[in-house]
Amino acid sequence: MYRAAASITFIALLTSTLTGLRAEDVIKPVPGKQVEASFEASDGASVGYLLYLPKDYDPAKKSQMIFFLHGRGESYGPLSLVAKWGPPRFAARGDELPYVLVSPQCPRDDSWSKPTQQKRLVELLDYIVKTYSIDEQHICLTGLSMGGYGSWRLAADQPQRFSAVVPVCGGGDPADAEKLKDLPIWAFHGDQDRAVPFERSVEMVEAIKKAGGTKVRFTSLEHIGHNCWSATYATPELFDWIGKQIRAH
Repeated sequence: MYRAAASITFIALLTSTLTGLRAEDVIKPVPGKQVEASFEASDGASVGYLLYLPKDYDPAKKSQMIFFLHGRGESYGPLSLVAKWGPPRFAARGDELPYVLVSPQCPRDDSWSKPTQQKRLVELLDYIVKTYSIDEQHICLTGLSMGGYGSWRLAADQPQRFSAVVPVCGGGDPADAEKLKDLPIWAFHGDQDRAVPFERSVEMVEAIKKAGGTKVRFTSLEHIGHNCWSATYATPELFDWIGKQIRAH
């Protein structure tokens, strides 16, 4: 019996090696633990991502989800580097999170806001919704720096997919305001940011309000530079707010 079990495990690991998939794609993720996984996009690219299922995850029940996009620095290293900041950091240190968390990694030679990555993100999102029990009325999109730019872009192109969007020290296209005006959005930016101008968030929020948006919020983090995400994701009210948002039909 032991040899048979060992053989099955070996075959699973060998298969994952030969196909380029990780062991987590063969062995079902364990609720309450963040694992590394891989998804093959339609263009043949392998998209690595961190996946966390709540400790009480039940396939028979729908779970809320957060889709997290990291910053540029987390492209330069192994997939585990994605857990350096934000929600995946919480999962990595052992926090019990009440939502499914998906945190993909962007290639170092590309950017979240570019068409190729945007297409892969949509495909990954579709795959997660199809594979796991996700409440599609409760999917929050958030990202920091490069991920903030990616969040603005993805939200504008796929506004019907998200219940809330939290762009952190990123920038978007004010011309997208009409597409974003009905989305609950809470933007954060440090007023001393030298990497991504503070005004990039201000102009997006003002454009959305001018377009008639009433669900947009903006928090200016005073005397804080580019790393405003530490303060952002440490805001308890933020996750309470995310949990209360429901996607409009």
